[in-house]
Amino acid sequence: MPRIRFDFESLALEAELLDTPTAKAIAEKLPYEARAMTWGEEVYFDVPARLKREANARDVVTPGEIAFWPDGPGIAIGFGPTPISQGGECRLASPCNIFARATSDVKVLNKVRPGTRIRISLVA
Repeated sequence: MPRIRFDFESLALEAELLDTPTAKAIAEKLPYEARAMTWGEEVYFDVPARLKREANARDVVTPGEIAFWPDGPGIAIGFGPTPISQGGECRLASPCNIFARATSDVKVLNKVRPGTRIRISLVA
């Protein structure tokens, strides 16, 4: 599977793209840069794509799943509870398309601060 890389200034995260329409559409937009925003234990940022919500979109994700947020539009990477989580779940603001899976522990994202520059690219 193709891989995507998120460079957050001082740290990086790689993920395997899934075989979904959203993954293909995001890959076509790469590379690009954005600025991080945070919401509880979630990092999200704008993406230059307008895509519809897929039939299997969901708001509760497993840490490590990389999601496209159609309402943003943006990419959301949850790594723990958000302000609307119930218990310890990772709940995004609204249903999202899961399009990739991180290849390492996403808890490192707890170091990302709002405004951090992010470069998103395909891994060669």
